[in-house]
Amino acid sequence: MMTTNIVLQTSKVLTLDLDSSRVQSYLPACDLKWRQKSLWVKNIPSDADYCFPALTRRCWLENCLRNSWIKRICVDRALGEQGIKLWADTCHQVNKPVFIRIPSNSRLPSCRQTTCWRVKRVLDWLAAAILLVLISPLMLLLALLIKIFAPGPVFFRQWRVGERGKLFQVYKFRTMTVNAEQHHHKLMANQNGLHKLEQDPRVTFVGKWLRKYSLDELPQLFNVLRGEMSLVGPRPWALYDALRLSKTANSRLNALPGITGAWQVEGRSNLLDLDAVTKCDLEYLHSWSLIRDLKILLLTVPKVLSGFGAY
Repeated sequence: MMTTNIVLQTSKVLTLDLDSSRVQSYLPACDLKWRQKSLWVKNIPSDADYCFPALTRRCWLENCLRNSWIKRICVDRALGEQGIKLWADTCHQVNKPVFIRIPSNSRLPSCRQTTCWRVKRVLDWLAAAILLVLISPLMLLLALLIKIFAPGPVFFRQWRVGERGKLFQVYKFRTMTVNAEQHHHKLMANQNGLHKLEQDPRVTFVGKWLRKYSLDELPQLFNVLRGEMSLVGPRPWALYDALRLSKTANSRLNALPGITGAWQVEGRSNLLDLDAVTKCDLEYLHSWSLIRDLKILLLTVPKVLSGFGAY
């Protein structure tokens, strides 16, 4: 008897229904392709009549990802903020890394000066560990103040774009009301640059003080320990800012973000134009050195103590 092996090559297409209690917009249908243990998620036109009923709920998608051999998920920027967030939240539940698809950038210091960059990463980890031990009493005091004067979670977590487009959750002390994220786009509707408001009604009384002296950013030292951030580096873009970058600026998203950096000491809230901030970050990356990082750290101290450009 003669047997024939048939290999079926196809793209899997899903339509995922968003949980209306969490987000309001509709997630476009997704074209899924498996390649080298990676799942590539691409946006397809919203008017396309595609549906895969087995994966119309988030719990089913979680089960599929958890039981698959896929090592990482790469999502298309065209999915939009809400679509990317859903994939990021789902991947977080099943402990799978998720990346935004961006062009590569070979001019980063991690590619050009590998030895010095390794030294920087070791120093980052050591400094973060020592600082966390030294300031732990201060952080406990701040957590207590937030609990007393702004009931709700002590920490605020938000998806940011990290090295090579990898999404990670940044840790900060909560400075806004509990439901602040639900009103974000309504308040920022007229903001063409970075989404920052000097008189933001969502900021709590304690939050204004924490922001003025950048104390809300102290928990980011945990991100440094986790290897997701550096002490010095470009601003860690939030999704709503990263998705508005021009195509030529997308390569900037390959860089490892930092707690402080050139933008924080040179412009901060006085420089909110996306292209200008990106240019500042790229200039830092192209001329990076350990000495320059040390200078930025030293300049950060007086800027923080004076509350320069912070709100």
